[in-house]
Amino acid sequence: MTASQPRSPRLIVRHLLAMGMALVIGALTLPLPAHAQQNAQPPADNDALPVEDVQTFAEVFERIKRTYVDEVDDTTLMRNAIRGMLGELDPHSAYLDKDDFEALRETTEGEFSGVGIEVGMQEGQLTIIAPLDDTPAARAGLQAQDRILRIDDTPTESMSLQEAVDMMRGDEGEDIRLTIMREGEDAPRNVTLTRETIQTESVKHELLAPGYGYLRISQFQSRTGEQALDAIAALREEGDGDLKGLVLDLRNNPGGVLDSAVDVADLFLDSGLIVYTEGRLPDSDMRFSASTQTSAPDVPMVVLINGGSASAAEIVAGALQDQQRAVLMGTESFGKGSVQQVLPLNNGDGLKLTTALYYTPDGRSIQAQGIAPDVEVVRGRLEVAEATGLSIRESDLENHLRNINGERERTERESSLAESDYQLGEALNLLKALNVLPRVQSGD
Repeated sequence: MTASQPRSPRLIVRHLLAMGMALVIGALTLPLPAHAQQNAQPPADNDALPVEDVQTFAEVFERIKRTYVDEVDDTTLMRNAIRGMLGELDPHSAYLDKDDFEALRETTEGEFSGVGIEVGMQEGQLTIIAPLDDTPAARAGLQAQDRILRIDDTPTESMSLQEAVDMMRGDEGEDIRLTIMREGEDAPRNVTLTRETIQTESVKHELLAPGYGYLRISQFQSRTGEQALDAIAALREEGDGDLKGLVLDLRNNPGGVLDSAVDVADLFLDSGLIVYTEGRLPDSDMRFSASTQTSAPDVPMVVLINGGSASAAEIVAGALQDQQRAVLMGTESFGKGSVQQVLPLNNGDGLKLTTALYYTPDGRSIQAQGIAPDVEVVRGRLEVAEATGLSIRESDLENHLRNINGERERTERESSLAESDYQLGEALNLLKALNVLPRVQSGD
């Protein structure tokens, strides 16, 4: 192995300064929104490149080039430096190479190859934010807040978030082994998953009972608002035009596209603020309000949230809670209140950068706080108690008279998700109570 010819730190400093000037010039040539152009100001003196720090960087760069045990090319070192610079800002800012950029686009549009989990960093540990519905991760029983200790044989302790995502992505049909540690369990366990092409339908619906609809949004993709609108129309049609109540299920929804979250909240609000964002630049300050065109303005609602409800899911939950449009039920949400912009770079890569914080209509920032439900209902499991002795009912007797209405009601009840999902069952009970309450108050 031959070492490359070392270059002097002075030359490297000049090279880096030139690169910095090129980046500044390139940034200024990008088109800006009209209001941002009007408010744009020349950089202050304290925005100048810190020459001493650049010299230190150049010295470290040169020493790595000259003395590191393996030869490392300039591009790798520079990209690692950029990743380190972004990785120390917050868990969500990242440098995206071409493959990562494409993977992010695929996720937003609803198709990618992997195991189907949204992950983040909590206290330096790779943690599952939410498993996506109908994916290998969900079918294996992985849950929000599970800690991933190893990916195959590689510990995740010193791994960046992007490195972990890259390792879990892969070709369809390949196996991956995750070592999982769950709160309340004494020891970690291994879970083997088979990667597959994840084609996620972000919206599902069904009738829980006559007149009571269930709307499940697993993540916010580019077409989620449109799909939710169609689902509400389908629920009305299936219920013969009558919708007495609606459960909006945002549990284990890791978020996604901000505009889609606004579209979904707008389906249930006919006025008022949905969310606003604030950042350092003028074009980071945005306000989103409800339109008068509303799909379900008066239908009683319960919104289910849990520790896997994050980001865009929290925007919807916070807006409906602040506007007193729905009752929030479940457990406290994840607490991701930051907005990321994905900025394309000239070399085809991308930069995912946190540029603002979002606030609910009442001005709450849920960053690292989460949204507390109005009614706390922890996850539970319904079990059917076994009879301890001989138990005979009328329906067990031979030639008993059949109750057609009763059989139909039992069939509907047994096919309902609410039978096997404790939180959902409680949400349905609350909706029925909300419908009874106005009649009681009016003396009916």
